[in-house]
Amino acid sequence: QITTVSGNEFLLQSDIDFLILDWFHAIKNAIDRLPKEQSCTSRNLEFKLRRSSSIELLNSLDTESKEPKAEHRKSLIFRLNYSASDTNDRNRVKSRLKKFISRRPSLKTLQEKGLIKDQIFGSHLHLVCEHENSTVPKFVRLCIEAVERRGLDVDGIYRVSGNLATIQKLRFVVNQEEKLNLDDSQWEDIHVVTGALKMFFRELPEPLFPYCFFEQFVEAIKIQNNAIRIRSIKSLVKKLPKPNYETMKILFEHLKKIAAKESVNLMSTQSLGIVFGPTLLRPEKETGNMAVHMLYQNQIVELMLSEYSKIFGSEED
Repeated sequence: QITTVSGNEFLLQSDIDFLILDWFHAIKNAIDRLPKEQSCTSRNLEFKLRRSSSIELLNSLDTESKEPKAEHRKSLIFRLNYSASDTNDRNRVKSRLKKFISRRPSLKTLQEKGLIKDQIFGSHLHLVCEHENSTVPKFVRLCIEAVERRGLDVDGIYRVSGNLATIQKLRFVVNQEEKLNLDDSQWEDIHVVTGALKMFFRELPEPLFPYCFFEQFVEAIKIQNNAIRIRSIKSLVKKLPKPNYETMKILFEHLKKIAAKESVNLMSTQSLGIVFGPTLLRPEKETGNMAVHMLYQNQIVELMLSEYSKIFGSEED
């Protein structure tokens, strides 16, 4: 999945590893050919929008407007043609806007008044579980149950994307309402449910496989001896925080049921590994080894599905 600075999202999928690598290198080469100044400006703007509060952003834009550059001379001349009253009107509007933003209630106040409920999407897994007094988020359970009722036989389940606008609508409903009926007609497209479930895991501030475990899982999957590799993965899984372990267990048990219907839904363990690998585990900081990491991410998920009973079972191998 690729998200541009402007907010556009593109999903490229394939079951063929070398084709995925070709895509990665083609995209990387295209990015490398972009003008450095333009790329830098985009990153600075994105950082400013992401990191600054609204009031700080207004101030920074106000400061920048007082330092016109050579390429902005035409717009500066145009601005000078405005009357003093126009300038005063703009300043008055800007002042009122600053006051409105600075006086807005805090998130905590809105939550206490019940105007904003605790978010499900974008929250840490352990916080969602603590709030619900559970070890697996209720939304994850509801999605899994819905897919197992009416999606096991659907061609390309989890690989095919649902309507993004409807997925975002479902995301909003989950964040704002306590009761959710996934059998409602507005969620009848099962790809919307699977898309929302993938989005939930993708938006976790820390992945289902915590950052501190990423390199350990990668090293484990590199082990040549299969029995030792399985034991190493199992040992790491058992060390995970309880919400991560319990959520992972129920999710992989579900995905195993999907793979069992491969002859109908065309979703093998390899296909599921490609879909869920980058979603469930990723490094905290991306490096030049992204393509290599992607292969390991897929292989880890694929192995855990193939050897589910050994990895999540209680017996010692």
